[in-house]
Amino acid sequence: MSRFKPSTMDADLEDVFGNPVPELYEAAAAPDASPALARALELRSFLALTEEQVARVRDRVHADMDPDRDMGELSADKLRCDAQWLEAALEARDGYRAALGELLRTMPPPDQEIRPVRLTQPRATATLPPSAAPAPQRAGAARARRP
Repeated sequence: MSRFKPSTMDADLEDVFGNPVPELYEAAAAPDASPALARALELRSFLALTEEQVARVRDRVHADMDPDRDMGELSADKLRCDAQWLEAALEARDGYRAALGELLRTMPPPDQEIRPVRLTQPRATATLPPSAAPAPQRAGAARARRP
């Protein structure tokens, strides 16, 4: 995918995992690779690809708007289409940056051994004082007569 294209979050990945990005990809290919590393690199690849798309649209718009270019070649429809593409690419980039940032913030430290978590259902137990509990009514029981 976009393994060797730079991304704006490469420094963050290197800080968290302690190695340059190419070495992180090698580590992720190992059978005992951390699931967090694999997920982080997958998001990083998507981010790098999306950032490349943003740069392509930006460069195309800049070329279209070059002051030396013939004004007769300008097209409002083409610029509107590029604006839509740029908006979509920027939205995707922001989403990938947010997802990768969240993953890096919430994952356990890379050197920490991951232990399985045992989930138990909490049990609520409460007893009511005898005066607060209503007396059970028996079906078909005769009522006591009043004097």
